[in-house]
Amino acid sequence: MSSVRVLVGTRKGAFILTSDAKRKDWRVEGPLFAGWEIFHMKGSPVDTNRIFVSQSSGWFGQLIQRSDDGGTTWEPVGNQFVYDGVPGTHQWYDGTPHPWEFARVWHLEPSLTDPDSVLAGVEDAALFRSSDAGASWTELSGLRGHDTGSQWQPGAGGMCLHTIIQSPTDPGRIVVAISAAGAFRSDDNGEHWKPINKGLRSEEIPDVDTEVGHCVHHVAMHPSRPDVLFMQKHWDIMRSNDAGESWFEVSGNLPTDFGFVIDVHAHEPETLFVVPITSDSMHFPVDGQLRVYRSRSGGNEWEPLTKGLPQSNCYVNVLRDAMAVDTLEDCGVYFGTTGGQVYVSANGGDTWEAIVHDLPAVLSVEVQTVA
Repeated sequence: MSSVRVLVGTRKGAFILTSDAKRKDWRVEGPLFAGWEIFHMKGSPVDTNRIFVSQSSGWFGQLIQRSDDGGTTWEPVGNQFVYDGVPGTHQWYDGTPHPWEFARVWHLEPSLTDPDSVLAGVEDAALFRSSDAGASWTELSGLRGHDTGSQWQPGAGGMCLHTIIQSPTDPGRIVVAISAAGAFRSDDNGEHWKPINKGLRSEEIPDVDTEVGHCVHHVAMHPSRPDVLFMQKHWDIMRSNDAGESWFEVSGNLPTDFGFVIDVHAHEPETLFVVPITSDSMHFPVDGQLRVYRSRSGGNEWEPLTKGLPQSNCYVNVLRDAMAVDTLEDCGVYFGTTGGQVYVSANGGDTWEAIVHDLPAVLSVEVQTVA
């Protein structure tokens, strides 16, 4: 029988939550790397025993850890993330030039086919690749060296490359998202890049045809339809049917279309999940009610999912990498909050229950289905 392993990164360490396919009884392990900020941890889809972790500390800097036994033991791997010397600067908040600096790794994306290959999205916005299981890293400098790079600027959380999507049908295609520069696509394995932001609208950007500058919070894709992308922007839920060449809004009847996270059901490519937050200045659920919204039509028509979630006095946030789905027959949906709760729905969102209540603030949630 299959089981699930939920990988949770928090402000003060990592946790591994495991259960059988019923997803009722859970074993909680952690904190691993106690005291460190765990921006992301993710397992290889090729080898479920291999897991990568990004840990960061204001005192000790950035460190990548790797496990080859499903999280039982860990070892630090190559941590030399060096920009390759691409000249130029990006914009700071006030529009002045600012040199590129390496701060931390926000997102790790193992290869769909090779357990030794992994991509890393970092702050300041750059993309690195390792082909030796993290022992060494090489920047895919065509992204940061794009002609628009000098116009990029940080969002409130920093200028982070936080989303990496690899196409399961076209090994050369990579889609990334940067806050606050926008979304970009490469069709040649990261050598060249193009902005894919046509149709995005932001109040702070008067030029509707601008190539970059939009604050994209997260992008999701169903593997059966790699040309269909869904986006949670700073405001607006967006959809593209042509791999990002154009976007249109599908916010529909949501109570607010501000939020950070968006994901797609494992078996229903038109079923989406988002967690609306009150506004960009109030990062908590509308009316203090924690509600996941589901669309079964690819957007526009949304229904609130509330059973098992607190419906009063709840003022947590759900961050951009803090939702995931499993691939069991009855698709499980998981999300973590800044209040330290991790919730699971074993029936595609119809009902929810908390796996844990009192972790540190959750930064990321990923899940592995383990045979």
